[in-house]
Formats: sequence, C-alpha cells, structure tokens
Amino acid sequence: MKIVVIGGSGLIGSKTVKRLRKKGHDIVAASPNSGVNTITGEGLADALVGAQVVVDLANSPSFEAKPALEFFQTAGRNLLAAEATTGVGHHIALSVVGTDRLQGSGYFRAKLAQENLIKGSPIPYTIVRSTQFFEFMGAIAQSSTVGQAVHLSTGYLQPIASDDVAAAMAEVALGPPVNGTIEIAGPERAPLSEFVGRFLKAANDPREVVADAHAPYFGLELDDRSLVPGDNPRVGATRFDDWLSQTMRQK
Repeated sequence: MKIVVIGGSGLIGSKTVKRLRKKGHDIVAASPNSGVNTITGEGLADALVGAQVVVDLANSPSFEAKPALEFFQTAGRNLLAAEATTGVGHHIALSVVGTDRLQGSGYFRAKLAQENLIKGSPIPYTIVRSTQFFEFMGAIAQSSTVGQAVHLSTGYLQPIASDDVAAAMAEVALGPPVNGTIEIAGPERAPLSEFVGRFLKAANDPREVVADAHAPYFGLELDDRSLVPGDNPRVGATRFDDWLSQTMRQK
C-alpha cells in the first residue's frame, strides 16, 4: 500500500515512516526538503498519485494565531484538494487533546480550524488527538522559567512518548477510517508541575519548580481537564520514568 506521510522528516513523522516501511509498505516521506510543499502546492499532486492513505503530521512553524491559522488552513485546503483529485481513500491528521477546550489560544483555534476542514471534506478521515509528548518537557520548563524558578501549572497532564505516538499513527494508517476522532495518551496522569519536576531532577537541572494553579501554560490557565483525554483513550506502553532513564543514559 502506498502511504504519503506529510511532515515525514519530523519527530513523529520519521518514526512513523520507519514503522510503516518495516511492514513493507510503499512510503513517501513528504516535506519541503523532499520537494513536497503543502503551502505552495509544489510536488503535492505527483507525490499523491497512487496513494491510498495520507498521514498529515506537519505542524505550523509559528504558534502565533495569524500565521498558525494561515498555515493549517492553506496546507489543509491544498492537501485535501490534491487528495480528492488523486483518489486518496483515508486522510489522517495528528491533533492535540483538549483542542476544543483551549480556544483562548490562537494556535488551538488554528488546530480546530484544521480539524473542521477535514470533517467538511468528502474524504474519509481519522483525527488522532494526542496529549503532550514526553520530549516536550524541556521546552515547557524553558518557557516557564524566570531566573532559577520554573513556574508551572498544577493542572493535570497525561503525556505520551513520541515512539508510542508513532506506533498509534502507523496502526491508524493501516486500519479503516473512523470518520471521527480518537485520543491517545500515556499511562500516567499527574500535575504538569510534577512531570517537569521529575524531568529536571533526572537531568540534574538545579532550577526549582514553583507549582502554581494559576501559572500560565503558553498563555493559558489550565484546570485538571484541559489537557487530559476523555474516557477510553488508546494508552501508550512507555512509562515516564522508563523514558527518563533511557533518555538520560543516551546523553
């Protein structure tokens, strides 16, 4: 089966491509570097010829409201139009758990606009909403640091390893469209401040975590439901402490 992975050179894309190729499928790892650009449309139609499935893992280069909305709407329209022309039978997109609850953020408004484009298209689809990746803990800490203190929300998180996200995306790519949304998450739920604190401790980072229910998460105040999945998400196998141990050994 021919599967085109948009954003195929990124963190999740490269891992998804590797898994699907191991299963013997014809995989196109599409990105601007490979001559496929969903914003300009360059190379898109040629890449999709003969493809049964498209997996969209591309992300906006900006988290600001206007450029993020322009990215997801332009890329989404171009991609869906090319899929309709070439007869793609399953469109899959990676989104974020809590997107509909975090509409105070321009980025999440842009993600919801992307989801609505997909739902409004005649192409059968599956939207996969994921919780935050373990790999983002360092960036979350950095964005919340003032001096030697890291001010973090106590809102709950249920993060997932990128390897488990890729495994889920590959599984969905080989299955039928659900014409709906599924959620994926890690096996453990705890406050954001706790996860980042464990990350910093494992990295021997001297910064102090300040847990604050009102501390913003990329400009938004969280509650215990904001970023966690609903009932019966698909749960990844990798535990956070196991990922930490492996990651720190590799440094």
